[in-house]
Amino acid sequence: MKVGIDSIAFDIPKIYLPIITLAEKRNIEADKLIKGLGLHKMSFLDVHQDVVTLASNAALKLIQQENLNPNEISRIYIGTESGVDSSKPVGSYVLSNLEQIFGARSFKNCDVVDLTFACIGAVDALQNCLDYIRLNPTKKTIVIASDNAKYDLNSSGEYTQGAGSIAMLITANPRILSFSKEVGVATEGVFDFFKPRRNFSKEEIFQTENNPEWNGILENEINIYKEQPVFDGQYSNQCYISRITEAYEHYKEESHQKGKLYEKWSAILMHLPYCFQGRRTFIEIFANENPELVEGQIGENSKEKLKALAKSPEYLNLVNQYILPTEIASGQIGNIYTGSIFLGLLSTLCHHFKNETNLTNTTFGFIAYGSGSKSKVFEAIVEENWKTSIEKVALFETLEQATAIDFSTYEKLHKKELKQSVIAPKNEFHLDKIEKENPVLIGARYYKFVR
Repeated sequence: MKVGIDSIAFDIPKIYLPIITLAEKRNIEADKLIKGLGLHKMSFLDVHQDVVTLASNAALKLIQQENLNPNEISRIYIGTESGVDSSKPVGSYVLSNLEQIFGARSFKNCDVVDLTFACIGAVDALQNCLDYIRLNPTKKTIVIASDNAKYDLNSSGEYTQGAGSIAMLITANPRILSFSKEVGVATEGVFDFFKPRRNFSKEEIFQTENNPEWNGILENEINIYKEQPVFDGQYSNQCYISRITEAYEHYKEESHQKGKLYEKWSAILMHLPYCFQGRRTFIEIFANENPELVEGQIGENSKEKLKALAKSPEYLNLVNQYILPTEIASGQIGNIYTGSIFLGLLSTLCHHFKNETNLTNTTFGFIAYGSGSKSKVFEAIVEENWKTSIEKVALFETLEQATAIDFSTYEKLHKKELKQSVIAPKNEFHLDKIEKENPVLIGARYYKFVR
Protein backbone atom coordinates (compact mmCIF):
# COMPACT_ATOMS: atom_id res chain seq x y z
CA MET A 1 0.00 0.00 0.00
CA LYS A 2 1.25 3.46 -0.92
CA VAL A 3 1.23 6.20 1.73
CA GLY A 4 2.28 9.83 1.34
CA ILE A 5 1.39 13.42 0.44
CA ASP A 6 -1.95 13.85 -1.33
CA SER A 7 -2.03 17.67 -1.44
CA ILE A 8 -0.14 20.74 -0.20
CA ALA A 9 -0.98 24.31 0.80
CA PHE A 10 1.10 27.13 2.27
CA ASP A 11 0.99 30.51 3.97
CA ILE A 12 3.67 33.19 4.04
CA PRO A 13 3.79 36.82 5.19
CA LYS A 14 2.63 39.37 2.64
CA ILE A 15 5.65 41.60 3.31
CA TYR A 16 9.37 41.20 2.78
CA LEU A 17 12.63 43.11 3.05
CA PRO A 18 14.71 43.14 -0.15
CA ILE A 19 18.08 41.57 0.57
CA ILE A 20 19.82 44.35 -1.32
CA THR A 21 18.35 46.83 1.20
CA LEU A 22 19.71 44.80 4.12
CA ALA A 23 23.09 44.50 2.43
CA GLU A 24 23.34 48.27 1.95
CA LYS A 25 22.40 49.04 5.55
CA ARG A 26 24.80 46.45 6.97
CA ASN A 27 27.67 47.39 4.63
CA ILE A 28 27.71 43.90 3.12
CA GLU A 29 28.59 43.43 -0.54
CA ALA A 30 25.22 42.64 -2.13
CA ASP A 31 26.63 39.97 -4.45
CA LYS A 32 27.89 38.06 -1.43
CA LEU A 33 24.28 37.52 -0.39
CA ILE A 34 22.61 37.39 -3.80
CA LYS A 35 25.11 35.49 -5.96
CA GLY A 36 26.97 33.84 -3.10
CA LEU A 37 24.04 32.60 -1.00
CA GLY A 38 21.14 32.88 -3.44
CA LEU A 39 19.17 35.34 -1.31
CA HIS A 40 16.79 37.91 -2.84
CA LYS A 41 13.94 38.55 -0.40
CA MET A 42 13.42 38.00 3.31
CA SER A 43 9.81 37.43 4.36
CA PHE A 44 8.88 38.94 7.72
CA LEU A 45 5.91 38.62 10.06
CA ASP A 46 3.50 41.54 10.24
CA VAL A 47 2.19 42.81 13.58
CA HIS A 48 -0.88 40.56 13.55
CA GLN A 49 0.99 37.38 12.57
CA ASP A 50 2.78 34.56 14.39
CA VAL A 51 3.38 30.84 13.81
CA VAL A 52 -0.19 30.09 14.89
CA THR A 53 -1.73 32.34 12.25
CA LEU A 54 0.60 30.94 9.59
CA ALA A 55 -0.27 27.34 10.52
CA SER A 56 -3.99 28.07 10.80
CA ASN A 57 -4.12 29.82 7.43
CA ALA A 58 -2.17 27.04 5.70
CA ALA A 59 -4.43 24.39 7.24
CA LEU A 60 -7.59 26.26 6.24
CA LYS A 61 -6.37 26.66 2.67
CA LEU A 62 -5.61 22.93 2.49
CA ILE A 63 -9.00 21.90 3.88
CA GLN A 64 -10.92 24.26 1.59
CA GLN A 65 -8.74 23.42 -1.39
CA GLU A 66 -9.58 19.73 -1.02
CA ASN A 67 -13.15 20.28 0.22
CA LEU A 68 -12.46 18.21 3.33
CA ASN A 69 -14.94 17.58 6.12
CA PRO A 70 -13.46 18.04 9.63
CA ASN A 71 -14.68 14.53 10.49
CA GLU A 72 -12.30 13.13 7.87
CA ILE A 73 -9.21 14.50 9.62
CA SER A 74 -7.87 12.21 12.36
CA ARG A 75 -4.71 14.11 13.21
CA ILE A 76 -3.14 17.53 12.87
CA TYR A 77 0.53 17.12 13.75
CA ILE A 78 2.74 20.18 13.76
CA GLY A 79 6.50 20.55 13.47
CA THR A 80 7.76 23.83 14.90
CA GLU A 81 10.57 25.33 16.93
CA SER A 82 8.71 28.62 17.37
CA GLY A 83 6.02 27.59 19.85
CA VAL A 84 4.13 30.39 21.61
CA ASP A 85 3.70 28.49 24.89
CA SER A 86 5.81 26.04 26.92
CA SER A 87 2.80 23.77 27.52
CA LYS A 88 -0.10 24.49 25.18
CA PRO A 89 0.82 23.31 21.67
CA VAL A 90 0.43 25.32 18.49
CA GLY A 91 -1.80 22.48 17.30
CA SER A 92 -4.44 23.26 19.92
CA TYR A 93 -4.58 26.88 18.78
CA VAL A 94 -4.90 25.78 15.16
CA LEU A 95 -7.74 23.41 16.03
CA SER A 96 -9.72 26.09 17.87
CA ASN A 97 -9.11 28.58 15.05
CA LEU A 98 -10.43 26.12 12.46
CA GLU A 99 -13.53 25.62 14.58
CA GLN A 100 -14.31 29.32 14.09
CA ILE A 101 -14.86 28.41 10.44
CA PHE A 102 -16.31 24.90 10.62
CA GLY A 103 -18.28 25.12 13.86
CA ALA A 104 -17.78 24.50 17.58
CA ARG A 105 -16.34 21.06 18.42
CA SER A 106 -16.13 20.16 14.73
CA PHE A 107 -12.60 18.85 15.38
CA LYS A 108 -13.37 17.26 18.77
CA ASN A 109 -12.09 13.82 17.66
CA CYS A 110 -8.93 15.15 16.03
CA ASP A 111 -5.60 14.36 17.68
CA VAL A 112 -3.17 17.32 17.77
CA VAL A 113 0.40 17.61 18.98
CA ASP A 114 3.59 19.60 18.33
CA LEU A 115 6.90 17.91 17.58
CA THR A 116 10.07 19.90 18.24
CA PHE A 117 13.60 19.06 17.11
CA ALA A 118 14.88 22.28 15.55
CA CYS A 119 14.41 22.23 11.77
CA ILE A 120 13.61 18.52 11.47
CA GLY A 121 10.49 18.52 13.65
CA ALA A 122 8.05 18.53 10.72
CA VAL A 123 9.84 15.56 9.15
CA ASP A 124 9.35 13.73 12.45
CA ALA A 125 5.66 14.71 12.35
CA LEU A 126 5.40 13.49 8.75
CA GLN A 127 6.93 10.10 9.50
CA ASN A 128 4.73 9.67 12.56
CA CYS A 129 1.65 10.29 10.43
CA LEU A 130 2.88 8.05 7.60
CA ASP A 131 3.17 5.17 10.07
CA TYR A 132 -0.31 5.96 11.40
CA ILE A 133 -1.84 5.83 7.91
CA ARG A 134 -0.06 2.55 7.19
CA LEU A 135 -1.90 1.10 10.19
CA ASN A 136 -5.14 3.00 9.44
CA PRO A 137 -5.37 3.32 5.64
CA THR A 138 -8.89 4.82 5.63
CA LYS A 139 -7.82 7.77 7.80
CA LYS A 140 -6.46 11.18 6.77
CA THR A 141 -4.01 13.39 8.63
CA ILE A 142 -2.56 16.86 8.20
CA VAL A 143 1.08 17.68 8.86
CA ILE A 144 2.00 21.35 9.25
CA ALA A 145 5.44 22.93 9.38
CA SER A 146 5.21 26.45 10.80
CA ASP A 147 8.07 28.65 11.93
CA ASN A 148 9.49 32.13 12.27
CA ALA A 149 13.24 32.20 11.68
CA LYS A 150 14.31 35.32 13.55
CA TYR A 151 17.90 36.33 14.32
CA ASP A 152 19.44 39.24 16.20
CA LEU A 153 19.90 42.53 14.37
CA ASN A 154 23.45 42.86 13.02
CA SER A 155 24.13 39.15 13.59
CA SER A 156 25.62 36.79 11.00
CA GLY A 157 22.26 35.06 10.71
CA GLU A 158 20.21 38.21 10.10
CA TYR A 159 20.11 37.86 6.32
CA THR A 160 18.80 34.26 6.55
CA GLN A 161 15.56 35.23 8.30
CA GLY A 162 12.15 34.21 6.99
CA ALA A 163 8.74 32.91 8.03
CA GLY A 164 6.13 30.59 6.60
CA SER A 165 4.02 27.49 6.92
CA ILE A 166 3.49 24.39 4.77
CA ALA A 167 0.46 22.13 5.30
CA MET A 168 0.30 18.62 3.79
CA LEU A 169 -2.55 16.12 3.59
CA ILE A 170 -1.27 12.61 4.32
CA THR A 171 -3.31 9.68 2.97
CA ALA A 172 -3.16 6.20 1.51
CA ASN A 173 -2.90 6.12 -2.30
CA PRO A 174 -1.71 9.76 -2.45
CA ARG A 175 -1.71 11.86 -5.61
CA ILE A 176 1.69 13.56 -5.16
CA LEU A 177 4.29 11.43 -3.35
CA SER A 178 4.47 7.99 -1.76
CA PHE A 179 7.28 7.46 0.77
CA SER A 180 9.70 4.66 1.47
CA LYS A 181 9.32 2.80 4.77
CA GLU A 182 13.08 2.81 5.28
CA VAL A 183 14.72 5.86 6.86
CA GLY A 184 18.38 6.61 7.44
CA VAL A 185 19.06 8.36 10.76
CA ALA A 186 22.09 10.05 12.34
CA THR A 187 21.94 11.79 15.72
CA GLU A 188 24.37 13.51 18.09
CA GLY A 189 23.68 15.81 21.02
CA VAL A 190 25.50 19.08 20.26
CA PHE A 191 25.11 22.83 20.83
CA ASP A 192 25.38 24.13 17.29
CA PHE A 193 22.11 26.08 17.51
CA PHE A 194 19.64 26.30 20.40
CA LYS A 195 17.16 28.57 22.19
CA PRO A 196 17.86 28.35 25.91
CA ARG A 197 15.89 29.70 28.82
CA ARG A 198 18.04 32.56 30.07
CA ASN A 199 18.14 33.11 33.83
CA PHE A 200 18.72 36.44 35.53
CA SER A 201 18.70 37.09 39.26
CA LYS A 202 16.49 39.88 40.59
CA GLU A 203 19.65 41.40 42.01
CA GLU A 204 21.02 41.75 38.45
CA ILE A 205 17.79 43.27 37.15
CA PHE A 206 16.59 45.44 40.02
CA GLN A 207 19.95 46.16 41.66
CA THR A 208 18.68 45.02 45.05
CA GLU A 209 19.75 42.28 47.41
CA ASN A 210 16.16 41.57 48.40
CA ASN A 211 13.86 39.20 46.53
CA PRO A 212 10.85 41.38 45.72
CA GLU A 213 7.76 39.85 44.16
CA TRP A 214 7.55 40.89 40.53
CA ASN A 215 4.55 40.10 38.30
CA GLY A 216 3.74 37.09 40.47
CA ILE A 217 7.31 35.73 40.38
CA LEU A 218 8.41 34.83 43.92
CA GLU A 219 11.62 33.05 42.93
CA ASN A 220 14.85 35.00 42.96
CA GLU A 221 15.48 34.04 39.31
CA ILE A 222 13.58 35.36 36.32
CA ASN A 223 13.52 33.23 33.16
CA ILE A 224 13.55 35.03 29.83
CA TYR A 225 12.81 33.35 26.53
CA LYS A 226 14.23 34.92 23.40
CA GLU A 227 13.05 34.06 19.88
CA GLN A 228 16.54 34.52 18.48
CA PRO A 229 18.86 31.52 18.89
CA VAL A 230 22.34 31.04 20.29
CA PHE A 231 24.34 29.60 17.41
CA ASP A 232 27.77 28.98 15.96
CA GLY A 233 27.35 29.17 12.19
CA GLN A 234 30.60 27.46 11.23
CA TYR A 235 30.17 24.67 13.78
CA SER A 236 26.52 24.20 12.79
CA ASN A 237 27.59 23.78 9.18
CA GLN A 238 30.08 21.10 10.24
CA CYS A 239 27.35 19.31 12.20
CA TYR A 240 25.02 19.56 9.22
CA ILE A 241 27.59 17.92 6.94
CA SER A 242 28.48 15.20 9.45
CA ARG A 243 24.87 14.23 10.12
CA ILE A 244 23.68 14.19 6.50
CA THR A 245 26.62 12.07 5.34
CA GLU A 246 26.05 9.63 8.20
CA ALA A 247 22.30 9.44 7.55
CA TYR A 248 22.88 9.01 3.80
CA GLU A 249 25.10 5.99 4.42
CA HIS A 250 22.66 4.62 7.00
CA TYR A 251 19.80 4.88 4.51
CA LYS A 252 21.80 2.86 1.98
CA GLU A 253 22.18 0.16 4.64
CA GLU A 254 18.52 0.27 5.70
CA SER A 255 17.22 0.16 2.11
CA HIS A 256 19.83 -2.43 1.02
CA GLN A 257 21.02 -0.22 -1.81
CA LYS A 258 24.57 0.00 -3.09
CA GLY A 259 26.37 2.33 -5.43
CA LYS A 260 25.62 5.99 -6.00
CA LEU A 261 22.20 6.39 -4.44
CA TYR A 262 21.65 9.95 -5.68
CA GLU A 263 22.00 8.90 -9.33
CA LYS A 264 18.45 7.52 -9.34
CA TRP A 265 17.00 10.73 -7.85
CA SER A 266 15.23 13.32 -10.02
CA ALA A 267 15.30 15.88 -7.18
CA ILE A 268 17.46 16.34 -4.09
CA LEU A 269 15.44 17.92 -1.27
CA MET A 270 17.49 19.30 1.62
CA HIS A 271 16.97 21.59 4.59
CA LEU A 272 17.82 25.09 3.37
CA PRO A 273 18.68 27.50 6.20
CA TYR A 274 19.73 29.71 3.31
CA CYS A 275 19.10 29.20 -0.38
CA PHE A 276 22.42 27.66 -1.47
CA GLN A 277 23.05 25.51 1.63
CA GLY A 278 22.04 22.33 -0.21
CA ARG A 279 24.42 22.76 -3.14
CA ARG A 280 27.21 23.81 -0.78
CA THR A 281 26.91 20.74 1.45
CA PHE A 282 25.79 17.95 -0.89
CA ILE A 283 29.26 18.23 -2.43
CA GLU A 284 30.51 16.19 0.56
CA ILE A 285 28.24 13.26 -0.34
CA PHE A 286 29.05 13.68 -4.02
CA ALA A 287 32.78 13.53 -3.22
CA ASN A 288 32.37 10.40 -1.07
CA GLU A 289 30.52 8.70 -3.92
CA ASN A 290 33.07 9.81 -6.54
CA PRO A 291 36.60 9.49 -5.10
CA GLU A 292 38.06 9.21 -8.60
CA LEU A 293 36.65 12.63 -9.51
CA VAL A 294 38.14 14.12 -6.35
CA GLU A 295 41.57 12.76 -7.18
CA GLY A 296 41.34 14.22 -10.67
CA GLN A 297 40.90 17.79 -9.39
CA ILE A 298 43.68 20.36 -9.18
CA GLY A 299 44.74 21.13 -5.61
CA GLU A 300 47.45 20.49 -3.07
CA ASN A 301 45.17 19.04 -0.41
CA SER A 302 41.73 17.50 0.01
CA LYS A 303 40.11 20.85 0.86
CA GLU A 304 41.36 22.46 -2.34
CA LYS A 305 40.34 19.42 -4.39
CA LEU A 306 36.84 19.50 -2.87
CA LYS A 307 36.52 23.18 -3.71
CA ALA A 308 37.57 22.47 -7.29
CA LEU A 309 35.10 19.56 -7.50
CA ALA A 310 32.28 21.91 -6.48
CA LYS A 311 32.99 23.93 -9.64
CA SER A 312 33.38 20.91 -11.91
CA PRO A 313 30.99 20.31 -14.85
CA GLU A 314 29.86 17.04 -13.27
CA TYR A 315 28.75 18.65 -10.04
CA LEU A 316 27.32 21.83 -11.57
CA ASN A 317 25.20 19.70 -13.88
CA LEU A 318 23.81 17.84 -10.86
CA VAL A 319 23.08 21.12 -9.06
CA ASN A 320 21.29 22.67 -12.03
CA GLN A 321 19.13 19.62 -12.64
CA TYR A 322 18.32 18.31 -9.18
CA ILE A 323 18.96 21.04 -6.58
CA LEU A 324 18.29 24.38 -8.29
CA PRO A 325 14.49 23.84 -8.58
CA THR A 326 14.33 23.36 -4.80
CA GLU A 327 16.00 26.74 -4.23
CA ILE A 328 13.69 29.02 -6.22
CA ALA A 329 11.14 29.74 -3.48
CA SER A 330 13.77 29.76 -0.72
CA GLY A 331 15.57 32.69 -2.34
CA GLN A 332 12.28 34.63 -2.35
CA ILE A 333 11.20 33.79 1.23
CA GLY A 334 14.20 32.91 3.39
CA ASN A 335 14.61 30.27 6.06
CA ILE A 336 11.41 28.83 7.51
CA TYR A 337 13.08 26.24 9.75
CA THR A 338 10.90 23.09 9.82
CA GLY A 339 9.19 24.04 6.59
CA SER A 340 12.32 24.70 4.53
CA ILE A 341 12.67 21.18 3.13
CA PHE A 342 8.96 21.09 2.25
CA LEU A 343 9.13 24.56 0.71
CA GLY A 344 11.89 23.10 -1.45
CA LEU A 345 9.55 20.24 -2.36
CA LEU A 346 6.75 22.63 -3.28
CA SER A 347 9.16 24.81 -5.25
CA THR A 348 10.37 21.77 -7.19
CA LEU A 349 6.89 20.51 -8.00
CA CYS A 350 5.63 23.96 -9.05
CA HIS A 351 8.73 24.52 -11.18
CA HIS A 352 8.29 21.24 -13.04
CA PHE A 353 4.53 21.76 -13.36
CA LYS A 354 5.18 25.14 -14.96
CA ASN A 355 7.72 23.59 -17.33
CA GLU A 356 5.49 20.58 -18.07
CA THR A 357 8.13 18.11 -16.91
CA ASN A 358 7.15 14.46 -16.71
CA LEU A 359 8.08 13.48 -13.14
CA THR A 360 5.76 10.47 -12.79
CA ASN A 361 7.44 7.41 -11.25
CA THR A 362 10.70 9.29 -10.63
CA THR A 363 12.33 9.22 -7.21
CA PHE A 364 12.90 12.21 -4.92
CA GLY A 365 15.65 12.03 -2.32
CA PHE A 366 15.07 13.80 1.01
CA ILE A 367 17.99 14.85 3.22
CA ALA A 368 16.58 16.52 6.35
CA TYR A 369 18.50 18.19 9.16
CA GLY A 370 17.75 19.67 12.56
CA SER A 371 20.30 21.31 14.83
CA GLY A 372 21.02 19.70 18.10
CA SER A 373 21.52 17.53 15.95
CA LYS A 374 19.77 14.97 13.72
CA SER A 375 19.49 14.08 10.05
CA LYS A 376 17.09 11.76 8.26
CA VAL A 377 17.38 10.48 4.70
CA PHE A 378 14.54 8.80 2.83
CA GLU A 379 12.95 8.55 -0.60
CA ALA A 380 9.61 9.16 -2.27
CA ILE A 381 8.08 8.23 -5.62
CA VAL A 382 6.22 10.87 -7.64
CA GLU A 383 2.72 9.60 -8.32
CA GLU A 384 0.83 9.69 -11.60
CA ASN A 385 -1.69 12.35 -10.55
CA TRP A 386 0.73 14.82 -8.96
CA LYS A 387 -0.16 17.56 -11.43
CA THR A 388 -3.87 17.48 -10.54
CA SER A 389 -2.96 18.43 -6.99
CA ILE A 390 -0.14 20.88 -7.69
CA GLU A 391 -2.13 22.87 -10.25
CA LYS A 392 -4.17 24.24 -7.32
CA VAL A 393 -1.09 25.75 -5.64
CA ALA A 394 -0.16 29.25 -6.82
CA LEU A 395 3.26 29.42 -5.18
CA PHE A 396 5.21 31.60 -7.59
CA GLU A 397 2.21 33.83 -8.31
CA THR A 398 1.80 34.48 -4.57
CA LEU A 399 5.48 35.35 -4.20
CA GLU A 400 5.16 37.97 -6.93
CA GLN A 401 2.33 39.68 -5.03
CA ALA A 402 4.36 40.28 -1.85
CA THR A 403 5.00 43.87 -0.77
CA ALA A 404 8.47 45.27 -0.05
CA ILE A 405 9.03 47.21 3.17
CA ASP A 406 11.72 49.78 3.93
CA PHE A 407 14.53 49.25 6.42
CA SER A 408 13.02 51.43 9.12
CA THR A 409 9.77 49.43 9.06
CA TYR A 410 11.76 46.18 9.18
CA GLU A 411 13.69 47.25 12.28
CA LYS A 412 10.52 48.41 14.03
CA LEU A 413 8.84 45.09 13.29
CA HIS A 414 11.92 43.23 14.51
CA LYS A 415 11.92 45.18 17.78
CA LYS A 416 8.11 44.86 18.02
CA GLU A 417 7.70 48.61 18.16
CA LEU A 418 4.94 48.87 15.55
CA LYS A 419 1.37 48.83 16.87
CA GLN A 420 -0.45 48.68 13.52
CA SER A 421 -0.02 46.11 10.79
CA VAL A 422 1.79 47.14 7.62
CA ILE A 423 -0.95 45.40 5.63
CA ALA A 424 -4.29 44.94 7.39
CA PRO A 425 -5.35 41.28 7.64
CA LYS A 426 -7.95 40.10 5.15
CA ASN A 427 -9.37 36.61 4.58
CA GLU A 428 -7.01 35.21 7.18
CA PHE A 429 -6.56 34.45 10.86
CA HIS A 430 -4.87 37.15 12.91
CA LEU A 431 -3.72 37.56 16.50
CA ASP A 432 -6.50 39.57 18.10
CA LYS A 433 -5.23 40.01 21.66
CA ILE A 434 -3.12 38.58 24.47
CA GLU A 435 -4.79 38.56 27.89
CA LYS A 436 -2.99 40.79 30.40
CA GLU A 437 -5.47 41.26 33.26
CA ASN A 438 -7.45 38.11 34.11
CA PRO A 439 -5.20 36.28 36.62
CA VAL A 440 -6.28 32.81 35.46
CA LEU A 441 -5.79 33.67 31.77
CA ILE A 442 -2.61 35.77 31.82
CA GLY A 443 -0.83 35.31 28.50
CA ALA A 444 -3.72 33.55 26.76
CA ARG A 445 -3.64 34.27 23.02
CA TYR A 446 -6.86 34.91 21.10
CA TYR A 447 -7.24 34.76 17.35
CA LYS A 448 -9.94 35.83 14.90
CA PHE A 449 -10.65 35.26 11.26
CA VAL A 450 -11.05 38.47 9.24
CA ARG A 451 -12.98 38.33 5.99
